[in-house]
Formats: sequence, C-alpha cells, structure tokens
Amino acid sequence: MSLAPCSTVLLVIDVQVDFVAPEGACARGGADVSGMPAAISRIEDALGAARACGMEVCFVRLETSPESDSPAMVRHMARRGMAGGEVLCRAGSPGADYWRVRPGPGEREVTKSRYDAFLETGLDALLRRLGARTVVLTGVSTDCCVDATARGAFQRDYDVLVLGDACAAGTRDFHEAALEALSRYAATISDTASFIAACSAAVRGRETAGECS
Repeated sequence: MSLAPCSTVLLVIDVQVDFVAPEGACARGGADVSGMPAAISRIEDALGAARACGMEVCFVRLETSPESDSPAMVRHMARRGMAGGEVLCRAGSPGADYWRVRPGPGEREVTKSRYDAFLETGLDALLRRLGARTVVLTGVSTDCCVDATARGAFQRDYDVLVLGDACAAGTRDFHEAALEALSRYAATISDTASFIAACSAAVRGRETAGECS
C-alpha cells in the first residue's frame, strides 16, 4: 500500500455511545456489540499513524432530531415491527456522544442524518477543499453506514480504502459480507497494520520524494 498523506483523509464513522457502547441503545435493544472494542482499538492505532504523518482526519457522526427523522426510515421500522422503538443518537443525548475516540484539536467533524455521510452534508465540499483523492474508512457499522459512505465516496470519484479490522458490524457474517461486496464494487480492503506501515513509509520518504506525490 502506498499513500500520499496530503491527498488522503481518514474518516472515522459513527463511533458513538448508542452504536458501540455496552450502555448504548443498540446493546440495550439486544444487539451484540462484543466485537466493537477490538475494532475501536484498531481505529485508535490508525488515528495515531494518521496524526503522526500529518494526514487529515474527519470524524463523522449521526445526530437525529424529530425534524430530521427520515419518514422512509420510520415506515421501514414500522414494517419490521419496531415502531415506537428508541431513536438513536438524539441531539444532546448521551447516546450521541463519541465513545473512546473523538476529534483532536483542529480535526474535522461532519454531522449526518442518514447512512451515507455524503448525503445532505458538507463532506464532499470539505474533501475537495482539502485536495483529497483517497478516503480511508473506519468505524461502524460495516454493513450500513461504512458501506453507504464508501459507495458514496466511490461514486464521487474518490479512491476508497476500507480498513477491515477497524470496522465492525452486528455479526461477523454481516461484517465479512459487507467487505466482500465493497471489494467487488467500490473499495480496496486492507488492514490497520498495512495503513500504519504506509503512513510510516510516507514520513520516511518525504525528504527524498517531496512532500506530496
């Protein structure tokens, strides 16, 4: 793997209490969040490498309100027998807060109300301003918001890299199926160790290869 830090942005998607924490809404509703801590540890590793090489980092988070709730989602949940259930990541609630990882000083943040972080947000405009050609995706869940955002990035002509071990889903099968589909249609699937190695190589090569490539 070869990366140019000045044209690459690391995205951290939806690492929020309601999605990943044992006390969050998903866990309270019976979801298995046991795989989340390992993925978040890898996100922490990726963040360290990105920050060390000067790569831009952007945190993406869901924030909901009665005004932003998707009517189609409400109907979908009703058809699945989940009408009246707890709404995730309500603005101002503890469930909307980050869990274990959060933006550092000067790092970017994008708030979304749908699965795809590009939909009705300023993410694309931000990436264009930063000169991004490649986006590196981490976060949750692999089969939902990571998948939707990866496809959104690909369809806007970004090169998409997904760190598979820095993502998680409700089951291992869902996680693996999402990665397989993304690999076929929209993204290169890699891992955190390879990303860290690429960041380190970029730092070592700056003196001889120039700041950007």
